[in-house]
Amino acid sequence: MNDTMHAVRVYGPGDYRYEEIPKPECPDGGLLVRVAACGLCGSDLRTLRYGHRKVHFPWVIGHEITGRIVENRIRGENPWDEGLYLSVPPVVYCGTCEFCRKGVPELCLNYKEIAQAWPGGFAEYIALPPEIIQNSAIQPLPEGSDPEISTLAEPLSSCINAMEKGNVGRGDTVVIMGAGPIGALHLELARTRDAGKVIIADISENRLDTIRNLQPDAVINAARKNIVKEVREMTEGAGADVIITANPVPETQVQAVEMAKKGGRILLFGGLPKNNSKPGIDTNLVHYNALHLIGTTIFAPRHHQEALKLLASGEIHARKIISHTLPLTDFDKGVKLALEGKARKVVFKP
Repeated sequence: MNDTMHAVRVYGPGDYRYEEIPKPECPDGGLLVRVAACGLCGSDLRTLRYGHRKVHFPWVIGHEITGRIVENRIRGENPWDEGLYLSVPPVVYCGTCEFCRKGVPELCLNYKEIAQAWPGGFAEYIALPPEIIQNSAIQPLPEGSDPEISTLAEPLSSCINAMEKGNVGRGDTVVIMGAGPIGALHLELARTRDAGKVIIADISENRLDTIRNLQPDAVINAARKNIVKEVREMTEGAGADVIITANPVPETQVQAVEMAKKGGRILLFGGLPKNNSKPGIDTNLVHYNALHLIGTTIFAPRHHQEALKLLASGEIHARKIISHTLPLTDFDKGVKLALEGKARKVVFKP
């Protein structure tokens, strides 16, 4: 039996290598999974460039994972047979904090993540110990699901959580600030919730060009036009019902408040740099226009279940979002395409 595997191991900012490393053993009470596909996330790119406070190098990252069970050591009654394909979301809830006990695990105080606390999916195999099996949203792929497409379930789950908290629904004018993969998922999701008009804004004409195949109602190049003025004009002066800041740029949160309709909802989806996270929002606008500033993070298992169903049904046009599928041997190529804005979503297959 081969006791090694290939993986991309990160040694430090800018230093990552495709190499042969020890293959993990199937843990007692857990599973050994052969990775089928793993998506490249914006947070992966940040870790590759700058490091991460919860990642201790050398380490294997990658957290948008689907795979097939090759060994099962779960004790007792177990419906998961070897050969079954799983979606392996990264979040592992503690199960004991106030929020887990209240049934809102998306607010878990002590959650951990695959690719941080445990090695991630840019590898041929991952080991899932009992803690992951018992306290995560791991589940079989719906019948007929494509493992490659199902890697989008993790980011889509977070989008579903945000839109649920923001009560995005029928007839809403939605502005999505950011035309990357998250912006594309929000666009698709807004349509499933019967939004009336969806407007996409970005400073990159290249990203706007790539998102046009999803047919947003309008696009705005925020580097060339005054986005607040444009949105006001498109809404006959009223402003947008919902604005989603799907980017890490502080100024967009300021602009979101300025373009919101009275009583509007602003979903602060993209986190900001720690040294620049106080963007100077005009709170008088929040006060007098009765705006709702809504922050969300991660997701609950039910959001993940909904994401898998939407992807399996084809309601989310995943093939228009995944722009590149590459072998793990081409990891450097995929990273370069993503950093240069030449790829919307890259998925690797070990």
